[in-house]
Amino acid sequence: MKRRTFLRSSLGAAAAVSLPFPLRLEAAYRPAPTVPADLQAITGDGKEITLTSKAVADLAARLKGRLLLAGDDGYDGARQILNPSFDKRPALIAQVTGTADIRAAVDFARENEGLLLAVKCGGHSFSGKSTCDMGMMIDLSPFRNVRVDPVAQRARVTGGSLLGQVDHEAMAYDLVTPMGTVSHTGVGGLVTGGGFGRLARRFGLSVDNLLSVDVVAADGEFYRANEDENPDLFWGVRGGGGNFGVVTSFEFQLHSMQRQVLAGQIMFPIEMAREVLTFYGEYAPEAPDELQLDCVVVLPPGGAPGVAGFGVCYSGPPSQAERVLAPIRKLGTPLVDNVQGTDYVALQRSGDTDDFRAQAAYLKGGFVTDVHADLVSAIVDGIEGHPERMTQLVFVAAGGAIGRVANEATAFSQRDKLANLLCIVGWPYPADGSEHIDWIRQFWPTVEPFTRGFYANDLGEGVTAEVINANYRDNFNRLVAVKNRYDPNNLFRLNANVEPSV
Repeated sequence: MKRRTFLRSSLGAAAAVSLPFPLRLEAAYRPAPTVPADLQAITGDGKEITLTSKAVADLAARLKGRLLLAGDDGYDGARQILNPSFDKRPALIAQVTGTADIRAAVDFARENEGLLLAVKCGGHSFSGKSTCDMGMMIDLSPFRNVRVDPVAQRARVTGGSLLGQVDHEAMAYDLVTPMGTVSHTGVGGLVTGGGFGRLARRFGLSVDNLLSVDVVAADGEFYRANEDENPDLFWGVRGGGGNFGVVTSFEFQLHSMQRQVLAGQIMFPIEMAREVLTFYGEYAPEAPDELQLDCVVVLPPGGAPGVAGFGVCYSGPPSQAERVLAPIRKLGTPLVDNVQGTDYVALQRSGDTDDFRAQAAYLKGGFVTDVHADLVSAIVDGIEGHPERMTQLVFVAAGGAIGRVANEATAFSQRDKLANLLCIVGWPYPADGSEHIDWIRQFWPTVEPFTRGFYANDLGEGVTAEVINANYRDNFNRLVAVKNRYDPNNLFRLNANVEPSV
C-alpha cells in the first residue's frame, strides 16, 4: 500500500474512533420502522397497491429522519393535523430533516405507481389535505429554521417552518414580512396559497414579498426559482399552492416596522349587527393601508349573548391612531374596547389557543368586492346560534397593497376584493356535527351570490374541479402549463388541484 493511501486510511479510522459515542452510533440507535411483509397502500387515483418490505426498508435507510408506520412510537402524533375530525392513517410517514430526505420521499412515491402523497407543514389544511389514508405523508415538522439578514433585510426560511418563527426572528431587528394571524401556521401552506395577515394591506400578501424559492418537483429534482431562474415555477408557486412540488426554502423581503402596534377588539351588542356591517361596508374601502380592520358577528355556544364588531391592528404612525379609529367609536357605546399598544409578536400568538381549526369545525367562504345592503340583510336575517356550537361570520380585510398588484403578476388571482367572507361553525370533538353542518349548508346559499371566488387556503371538502379551475380565473391556463412541466402525472394533487393536460 502506498504511504499516502495508508496515512489517509489510518487518519480516517482514527477520526471515526474519536467521534463522540452518541454521534458515532446515531444511525444504529435511530428507531427503525417495523416493516410487515406486505404494506397495503393506494395511488393518487385510488388504485390499491402493495409496498414490499424491502422497498420500505430501503426508503427508511435513505432517510436521515424517521420513517413511521402504524404502531411505531410517534406515528399517532405525526398523523394528526390541527382539526381532530380528520382522523386519517397514512401507510407511512416520512419525517424529513432536509432536501435530501424530501427528494427520497418524492422519488419513492413516484416510483411506486404514483403513491398517494400528502405534505404536512403546520397541519392547518381546513379540508384535511395535509393527511391521507393509505398513502404517504411527508411531515416537514423536523425541517424548521429561520435565518434573518438584517442588513439586506431578507429572511431565509426552511420548508417546515412556522410563521411564529419568522415573526420572532425578524422582529428582533424591527423587521417584518406579512404572515398570517396564528403563530403555529405552516409557512409552506400559507405562502403558496397567497398569504393574508395583519400586515397584508400595508406590505402585500406573503407571495408579494417572496424573492425566491427552492422546490423539489415531482421528478425528484431540485429547482431554484425566482424572477430570472425558472420564472414560470416562481410565478406558479405564488398562489398555486402545493401543485408543483415541495418548497424546501423561501426567501422573503423584510420591512422596517416598530415592534408595538395598536390592536384589540371593539365589540357591540348583537342587536347592532346591521349598523356594524353597514358601517364596515362604508369605511373599509377608505381605511388606510396601515389598518387591518376585520368585521365579525359571533354567536357563542351555551346561550351567551352574541356580539358584532371589529378586530383591529393598526401599524401606522401612533399620532394618527385616534383619528383612524374615531369613526368606529362613533357607532355607540361598545361592550368591549380593549384596543391598546401591543407587542406585534405577542399579537400574532394571541389566537393560538382558540384557533377554530383546533376543534371540529366546518367553513364556507368567498371573496366580496363590497358589503351590499342586501348582503347585510341576508346575514342579519339568516344567522342563527345554537347552544352546542360557535357560530361566526368574519370579513377578513383585503384591499390596500394587495389590490395594487396585477392579477396576472402572480398565480394568486383575487386582487380586486374588499374582504374574504368566512362563515364558520365549530363544536366540541367528537360530538356529532351533522346538525351544524346542515345549518351552514342551508345558510351559505343566501350569502354566496354576493361572493366572487374563494381563498384557496380555505378550500373545503367536495369542491369540484370546475369550481377550482374557475377560481384561478384568467391564470388557469398558465397554471396548467406550469403543472404540465413540473408535475405532469399529478403526483401533488392534495391541494386546490390544477390537473395537468398532458
